Amino acid sequence: MKKSTRTATLLACVTGALVLSGCAGAQDHGSARAPATAGPTATTTVAPADAARVAERYKQHGGAREVYGIQKGTGPGGVPLLTVWTHDANDSAQAFERLKGSVTGFLEREEELSLSRGYLLDVFGPDGSLQHRLDARP
Repeated sequence: MKKSTRTATLLACVTGALVLSGCAGAQDHGSARAPATAGPTATTTVAPADAARVAERYKQHGGAREVYGIQKGTGPGGVPLLTVWTHDANDSAQAFERLKGSVTGFLEREEELSLSRGYLLDVFGPDGSLQHRLDARP
């Protein structure tokens, strides 16, 4: 097996294990209720290829240059589940609000993603740790 294939396989396995583990302990910064499913509180520092491509489009449309991954998935009840990877270590509430508005605005305008039923958003920092978890469902 080629080294690049082995590395990609290892990263996929580690990411899968983290996702399947459903790690607890992250805080919900968006609402008083807990999310229906808890996601990981840490992830690999490498964004999946599809997420990296979305982040490139985001940056081409004026998005934050520190963002290197934006993954769109489906959460509980069919609401969008968004995961963002950033090189920005600033995890302040102000930085999060700017990032949230920028990413969701881009996804609605340019990617035609409907957020009318709310969304779930996880932001992972440069070391792969969870910076923010938002449940923006009504």
